Parts: sequence; C-alpha cells; structure tokens
Amino acid sequence: MDRQRFSRPVWWLAVFAAPLIWGITPSWATDGDWTRAEEPVRFLRLLQQEDGEPKALQAAIVRCAPAAGADRERPTVDLISAVHMAEPEFYRQLNREFTGYDAVLYELVAPEGTRIPKDAGRKASNPFSRLQHGLTDLLELEFQLEGIDYTQHNLVHADMSPEQFDRSMKDRGESFGEILFRMMGYSIAQQHDGTGKTSDARLLVALFSGNRAMALRRVMAEQFQNMQGALNAMDGPEGSTLIAERNKVALEVLQKELTAGKQKVAIFYGAGHMDDIVARLRDDFGLVPVEIRWLTAWKLQ
Repeated sequence: MDRQRFSRPVWWLAVFAAPLIWGITPSWATDGDWTRAEEPVRFLRLLQQEDGEPKALQAAIVRCAPAAGADRERPTVDLISAVHMAEPEFYRQLNREFTGYDAVLYELVAPEGTRIPKDAGRKASNPFSRLQHGLTDLLELEFQLEGIDYTQHNLVHADMSPEQFDRSMKDRGESFGEILFRMMGYSIAQQHDGTGKTSDARLLVALFSGNRAMALRRVMAEQFQNMQGALNAMDGPEGSTLIAERNKVALEVLQKELTAGKQKVAIFYGAGHMDDIVARLRDDFGLVPVEIRWLTAWKLQ
C-alpha cells in the first residue's frame, strides 16, 4: 500500500490535541527566570538531558514591551502559550500567574462575554471534545478547561462567537476539508523524523510500551515542538479564520483593555497563534518580544 496516501497518525493526534478548530511549585515545574528573548521567538520547546533524552515539554511566557528608545511607560503584554492538556501543576501555576495581571485575554469560540464555570471541563459533547478528553486520559494529563480557573475576575473572553466564526469561514470561502488537506500535505512532506524510523512506527511502539502514557508523551512532544510548520501550512498564505481572523478579534479586545487603562495584560492563546500575534503587536502596538520564561507542561521522565 502506498504510504504517501496517508499522513502520519501522530500528526492527527497533534491536530486534535490542540483545539484550533473551534499552550512556590514542585522542583520539576519551577522553571527558569526571565531571560532575553531572541527572535524568532519559540513558544514550545523540548527540554533534553545531556545524553539527548527528552526531559520535558515546555511552554513559553513571552513579554512584549516597547522597542528600545520608545516610551517605556507604555503597557506590557505577556503572551502565555496555552497547552490544551498538561500536568495539573502546570495549570495551577498558570492560575497563580494570572493573578498578577490587570487582564488575561483567553481564547474560546463562544458567545461574547462567556464565563467558563469550574465544572465545564467534561460537559462538552461534540466529537472534537470527546477526542481531546480521550487523548488527555491516554496521556495521563489534565484537560485545560478542567485545570484553568476561568472564573477569576480578570479573565476576559477574547475570541469569536460561533456566529462570527461561521460567517468568517463562509466569507473567506474556507472549509475544514481544505485546511486539513493542507495539513495532510505538510505531514506527507515530513514523513520521516530524521532517525530512520517513521513516526508511525514510533507511535505503534509507544502504544504497546509498558509505560504507554509516558512513551506516547515523548513521541507527541517531539512533534509538538515542530508543530509550527504544520500550523503555518494550516493557516495558508492569506491567513485563515482559525488563526489570523481570531487573532484580530483578540487584539481588538486588547485595544479596549489598554484604552480602559490596563497596564499589564496577558494573552492566553494556543502556541500556534503566537507568531501572528507577535507580528500584529509589533505593527499595530509598537510592542516587541523582550523577555521569555519557560514553564514545564509535560514531564517526559
């Protein structure tokens, strides 16, 4: 059978693990201090031991501030990478981080002003939610809607409503089939992982491993850190509703919060959104990445 007709299963797991279609503490989670942000900025990374063994999948908090020589009194915007399934302590740490902001803008395709109740994590019944929950359980992690406290007073919904999302898809002539076709093409082009083995084979081995959850995490974490290319392929050269148009809505909400006098704001969105958001912050707000911190989302040991 011609393998080129099929994309790697691990990529499909990665796609559905990130809900783009609708990223003090224990020692392992106490991560580095702020360091200078080097561009192009990364928002996910695989932390490895000296022998090359994977240690952790980490997500970034990137601080954006006025460029050198600009008005340093202007507000700062931190980009907090959402990982939609993670260690429970990762979410507890983020909940603590959120208390230090005037406003935290979050993604969720839902009616304007939506407030997510604490018990909302397992209520969704659509197929994508069921798949995400199943994968979360398989990896022995926690789902974001269960771990993040969206009832905090400073969390602000900053995403499209379902009606806006559907209208944008229609106006742009987009379909999920077209987007997934782009994803499939990229996946086929990246058929081998550089070790001589396909990711299909490594995934199959992981499924039958004695420690299946940890073995699967390792395979998926290696794909997650390289996922930006696939997401760029999904977005396409003209942008898409999934990423670019939703980012526009988020930054419209950001402008409202800044106009209202907020000085320290965070944008809590999936890592796949962040390259586009960085570009828009630079062009429209005069803010550039200046510092970065890394938080451990998945343990891989």
